[in-house]
Amino acid sequence: MIASTPDPPYYAVIFTSVRTDVNEGYEDMAKLMVKLAGQHEGFLGVETARNETGITVSYWKDLDSIKTWKHQTDHLLAQQLGRQKWYEGYKTRISLVEKDYGFERGND
Repeated sequence: MIASTPDPPYYAVIFTSVRTDVNEGYEDMAKLMVKLAGQHEGFLGVETARNETGITVSYWKDLDSIKTWKHQTDHLLAQQLGRQKWYEGYKTRISLVEKDYGFERGND
């Protein structure tokens, strides 16, 4: 599903990852992170896709919102577990979205 975001500017946090073979607890934690992020001040939406490489893009109002989310208690636990057992590697990038446009069938 494509996230519904406000008019720019806003920020995108792009999390790219390669998983290990360990699945125990991963799906539940991923669902919890989306739920908690949705309750977090400044969160605008999320999009995710996974094949060999996973990409999750979360959208945020400002850098302060991103910073406080990074240090949220449950998110810190997810980061620790990710490094310990769920990811072979990952990279996080933070970008300012200055322009967006798109198409949605039925809305043209």
